[in-house]
This record gives sequence, C-alpha cells and structure tokens, in this order.
Amino acid sequence: MVQSSLATKSQSFDLVKSEIEQTIKQAESSLERFQENRESGEDLQNCLDFLNQLRGIFILVELRGGTLLCQEAVAMANDVPVGANDDKNILLTTLNNALFILRRYVEYYHQQRADHPELLLPVINELREARREKPYPESCFFEADVKEHPDFCEGLSFQPFEGNEAEYEIFARRMRLTLQVALLGILRDRNPVVSQKLTGRAARGFVRLCQGAPMGQMWCLVAIVADTMLDRAMPFTKARKRMFMRIEKYAREMVYVGKVATAKDAPDSLIRDLVYLLYRSGSGNPEVTRVLSAFNLTPAEFPDSILEAHARRLYGPGTDVLKSLSEALQDELNQLKDKLDIIERGIEPDLAELSSISDALERLANTLVMLDLNRLATIAREEARKLRAWEAESRLPGEEELFRLADSVLGIEDAVMQIVTRGITAETDSLGGSERGHEESIYLQEATYVVADEARSALTLAKRAITAFVESDYDKLHLANLPATLHSIWGGLRMVNDPAAARVLERVAASIQERLLDTREAPEAQVLEALADALTSLEYYIESIGKHEESNPDLLRLAETSLDDVGL
Repeated sequence: MVQSSLATKSQSFDLVKSEIEQTIKQAESSLERFQENRESGEDLQNCLDFLNQLRGIFILVELRGGTLLCQEAVAMANDVPVGANDDKNILLTTLNNALFILRRYVEYYHQQRADHPELLLPVINELREARREKPYPESCFFEADVKEHPDFCEGLSFQPFEGNEAEYEIFARRMRLTLQVALLGILRDRNPVVSQKLTGRAARGFVRLCQGAPMGQMWCLVAIVADTMLDRAMPFTKARKRMFMRIEKYAREMVYVGKVATAKDAPDSLIRDLVYLLYRSGSGNPEVTRVLSAFNLTPAEFPDSILEAHARRLYGPGTDVLKSLSEALQDELNQLKDKLDIIERGIEPDLAELSSISDALERLANTLVMLDLNRLATIAREEARKLRAWEAESRLPGEEELFRLADSVLGIEDAVMQIVTRGITAETDSLGGSERGHEESIYLQEATYVVADEARSALTLAKRAITAFVESDYDKLHLANLPATLHSIWGGLRMVNDPAAARVLERVAASIQERLLDTREAPEAQVLEALADALTSLEYYIESIGKHEESNPDLLRLAETSLDDVGL
C-alpha cells in the first residue's frame, strides 16, 4: 500500500490540474464582476473562496510558490471592502495580475515538471507592497542554516588599515561615499558594471577597517558577491536593490559610531541573502565554491540567467497563443519543404522556384526577428542568400548543398515546434544549427511518444492477462504471448535510450516466464502482488515519458524493490 501511494504521488498534479485551471478562471470571473459592480459582496466572497480553495490544492500538491501567492492574495482580497472606491483600484489591479501570473505558472509547471517558487516572488511582493507590508527577501524559499558559517575572509588578501582615529573616520567616510555612489547607480539602473566594481571596492575598504572584527565577515561576503555578480552579469532586481540599501546602513554605522560598530555580527537574514546570490549565480569560481561547500551546497541547477528567461515566460503569451503561433510557422515551413522536395526529385525543376523559396525564407526570418529568435532568423537569412547565389549562377543546388539546406529548414522547424513547451526564449533560439543534440530533436521526441503509447498498451494488456490468469484458475494460455509482447516494448525503450526502464521491463518479462509459465505449481500470492506493483510502477513511469515531463527514476527503483522483495 505504501509503495502504491509513492507511485501515485507523481501523478497528483495531473489529477488536479484541470480543477486548478477551472478554479483560477472562476476566481478571475468573480473578481471581474466585482470590479464592474463594487456593491456585489457575493462576487468578492466567491473570489475569496476560490483563492482559499486554490491554496488548499497547492498545499496538497506541495507547490510552495502557489501556496504563498494564494495566501497573500486572500489577505489582499480581505482588505478590499464591499463598495470599494477608486482608491482601492491598485489592490484590485494587483490581484488581477497575480491571478494571471498564477495561471501562467500552472502552465509552466505542467510543462517543466520543476517547481521554482522564486519565479512567483516578484508578484507575491507586489501583493505585499500594495498592502503596505514588508516584501519578502529574495532568499525567501532558500533553505540554508547560516547560524554557523565559515570564515568568509579566508583566501582573501587585505592590507590592514594603519592609522589613528581621525584617519579611520576619513577613510570610512570615503568608503561609504564609494558605496553610496554605487548604490545610486544601482537604484537608477545606470551602468551596473561600474556599480558592481564600486561595491566590491567599498566592501574591501570596510574589511580593512574592521581589522578582523566580526563585522568584517559580512563585508568579505559582500566583496565576493559583488565580484560574482560582475563575473556572471547578474542584474539588480528590486529585491537586490533593497538588500544593498540594507547593507549601506552598516556602512553608515561604521562612519558615525566608529570602531565599536565593527564588533557586532551581521544578522543571519542578511548573510542568507548574500549566500543565496552566490548559490543562484551558478559560478564555479573557487571563492564561491568554498563558501557554498561550507553550507553543503552546490551552485543552482537553474542559474540566474536561465531563471530570468523562465520568469519572462510567465509574463509572455500563454500556451494557446504559442500553439497557434507554432502551427502558423509550421504551415510556412511545410510549404518550403514541399518546394524543396520538388527540386530534390527533379520534377520539372525551375530556377524560379529558388527565388520563391528564398523570399519565403526571408519572410520567415523577419517573423523570427520579431519574436526575438535571432539565431534562427540568421540561419534562415543565410540559406536565403545561398539560394539567391544559385539563382544568379543559373544552376540548381547539388545533392550535398540541398541536404544542408534541408537540414537547416528542419532545424528551424524543430525549434518552432518546441515553442509551445519552451516558450519564446534563448533556449528555443539555441536549438537551431548544427549544435542541436539528439536529445533535443523533436523527431526523437515523437518516436519516444509512440514508444510510450505502445508501452502503456502492453502494460495494460499484461495486467489484464495476469488478472485473467488468476480468475481462470491459473490457465497459462492467458499468458502465452505476454513475454514476447513485453520484449518488443523492451526493444522500443532501448531504441529511445532508456536502458533503466528496459532493464526493469526485462526483469518483469523474465519473472512472468519463470514463475508463472515455466512452473507447474500455482504462484504464490506475494509473487502476483509484486508483479502487479512492478507493472503499476512501470506504467506510471512510462506515463511521464508520453508527456513533456522529466522521468521519475524513483518509480523504477520502486518496481525493482517490488521484484527484489519476493526474489524475482
């Protein structure tokens, strides 16, 4: 029973996805009706009820970002009175925006199968700021215990400050001014590179003033963070601007309080924010690795640059729009492929077709530029240029030239088909060209989906056959074709490069042959239960292969455990 619950847990989101989407639509409709009629307390209450319902669902499926967003949305909706005046418009607009982003995040999670609650933090903080509440820090969802931290100054060389009290004050004021100039540039979004360099310089100056005192640890960490942000070109978000404003307060204390201010420790919350930036940077620099290793952390799998691209998807067009766009582009590409096919077959070849194809590629390139898919647009324009050159030479392309042209068109088509799942991002743009890997091919994905469909059918057949075998008092005719059927699926899984699933399936097929078909004795109940659990786990695993989801290896381990338990 425990094993079954573990297997079905991976499907929990799919079971409630349609309900989530429907509830979000109902909340949006109720809010829209209330905005049109501010005296409709029933609509406002309905919106509240739907938000609370969503919060409960997100708790159930363990989506932390969605849970916190709904919690803040409920608090905001409670602040809107029936008969609200125009002064509450900002609250209603922010609430509308939050529901819009939440709907996009549900689509994002369904496609990516990865929960990144930090993507929702900006809109969560918008809700809090609209209610005049303190926004959450960027490290809100970052789980790291920073109470015990390493020596952040280790490995960093600083010349100790030598001077009297008056000279100390002069140097402290100069370092604070340096930090203030950097902070002003940060707040005004003016030349972030200079601001990062100035911040690092000021931090090193304050480290010298601390002369080994506790506050020096924070300034060493600030210096590492500033260098890392410069190295990784990390932007200054609103949360980061607030963090650096907070840091400036400690610079002010060192100026007006003096050396006494260096004797206290920086708060854990600030240290966590700074360590989180190192974690999010994705940097492999020695000083960053040393700090993260002390907290048993490695650089984030999704560094800041990728997370920023994913965040833009939440504010971009939805899945329906992307699907329509992808289909329209595919129609154009299909016409191109038809024309190339005519040339390749030599069916009434006409040089005028080269001009027609080049014009179509130019139009496609212009569309791709508008979508900010510049790499794909460059590929299309380069092929259009080649076609015009062949037309000017009054010749049709050779076989190799034609194959290269076709490969470029197929590469663009591959990327266009993945707009639906990846969005209009740099990741999609990078799929064009010769660097595309096999695992990124849309055709391999299509083959994988076919294998997944066949595998699901075979596993369903296997469970029915075993049930019929038991109900017929162990008539082996029901199982006669089962090993061969499962073996054919084993070949499909090997073909799509999933040897782990193929190995488990092979074990199941061998167990059926040895323990059910080749023996004269009735099988033990534990053996039948273990086979049923293994087939169910395999079925859930293959279910994820047939969708835009990351496969769950835990399900395969679960199937193997079921077989191991009874010696299969």
